[in-house]
Parts: sequence; structure tokens; C-alpha cells
Amino acid sequence: MAHILVIANETAASQTLLDAVRSGAGGDDRVTVIAPVNEPNQGYVVYEDTRRAAAGRRLDKTMQALREAGLSAQGFVVDTGPVQAAKDALAQLEPQVDEIVVSTHSEERSGWMRRDVVQEIERAAGGIPVKHVEATDDVEPNVLVIANQTVVSEELLDRIRKRAAKGPASFLIVAPQSDGEEHAQADRRLRLALSELRGEGIDAHGQVVHPDPYTAAKHAVHDESINEIIVSTFPGEKSGWLRRDLVERLRKDTGLPVEHVISTSSYTS
Repeated sequence: MAHILVIANETAASQTLLDAVRSGAGGDDRVTVIAPVNEPNQGYVVYEDTRRAAAGRRLDKTMQALREAGLSAQGFVVDTGPVQAAKDALAQLEPQVDEIVVSTHSEERSGWMRRDVVQEIERAAGGIPVKHVEATDDVEPNVLVIANQTVVSEELLDRIRKRAAKGPASFLIVAPQSDGEEHAQADRRLRLALSELRGEGIDAHGQVVHPDPYTAAKHAVHDESINEIIVSTFPGEKSGWLRRDLVERLRKDTGLPVEHVISTSSYTS
């Protein structure tokens, strides 16, 4: 009987990963799936439990599929990065792990690959075979939303609702704290927006981040697997972000689809 350790989060429920595990496991083998939920490097995470909840939903789907295939499977959501999660699992799991499968997004999308996670896990494995699976199918898209004073505007919330209705997606809202603004003000607006969206069943989490929206967006794209970007600003000359050509700079430098939402209202109390 072999014991296979799987390290996966956003791609945990992908058909690519499930096929790889099922093809390599026999009927008597055991599979343990670890879903690391590490916090981003930048910013203060609000409603961090949403990350755990999203990881838990993906993990539940994976457990169901593996068990339907006749495999003995268990899974855990952990609050560490993928490399530390693998080290902890190797030290704690019984019986001993015989193979490790690391699942990531494709190279151009994967934050884990940019951080050399697969190579780090190989070094930590101590000779245990490590298989790398790139999931390119049926993975829930991540939409990055950049907004601060307009984060609770009806224009932006309606655009997020329409995107959520179009198909499954997870929304990461980053709120660059304005110069001279207290953290509590930006935090209050963000919490209000997240509460409203989550109350409607939309998978949304967020953080107050670096004051410069371009820097904040680049950090998020580096740390996360982002598919689309929505930028919310005030109209015209009222927007300092537009005066700095934020939307076009992000289109050019990230290579991602960037949608601009003009918001006419804000929440300031």
C-alpha cells in the first residue's frame, strides 16, 4: 500500500490533478491532500476565513472525486505556505509518504512556480519522488479588483455581480490606502463591500494594501494567480489614478484583461 501526498490549493479540484492521482494510485493506496492557505506578502488581510472557506470547498470536491474512484483519501486545509505544508506533512503523516504530487497553475499563471515552490519541495522531500502537475482546465478564475474610495459604489458592486453571474470566479479586492488616510477608514469601506458581496454568495476576500495602486496590483499579480483585473476610479480629472494612467499601465505591464469601471459615489464615513 502506497501513501501519496498531494499539495494543491486553487487547482485542487481540477480534472488534470484528479486524473493524475487516480492514474498513479491503486485501489489499496492512500491519498492525503494538503491545501495551503498562505497569506499574501503585502497588506492586511480582511476576512481571511474566506480563503479557508474557498480552499475547503475545493478540497471537498477533490475528496468526493477520489473516494468515488475507490481511493482512501483524507484532506486538510492548513495556514502555511506550500513548502512548509509539505515539510509538516512529511514529518507528521503516517504511514510514511511514498510519493508527492504538487499541483499548480500553468507556468505563466502560477505564483507557486514563480517562487520555485516545486523545487523547494523536491529539496525537502529527501529523495521521495515528486511529480509536478500543471492544471490548465476547469480552474476557477481569480479576478483582481483595485478600488479604495469607490469600493462600495453601486457601479463597482454591480460589475462584480455581473461577473459572478457569468460564471464561477473568486474576487480579490485590494484597497490601496490613500495618503493621509487612516487605515481604519479604508478597512471599514472594504469590510462593507465584502459583507455585501459575501451576503449574496459571491466568493470575495480582500486586503488594505500599499498606497500606490500600481504597486499594489503588481504585488497581487505576483503573489496570486490572477486572470482578470477590474479597476474602479472616479471619473475624469477627479481621479488621481487616471491622471497617472493606471488602467493602461496595468494592461501593458500585466498582459491581463483590465476593465475600467467609472464610479460616481463613495463611502467616506
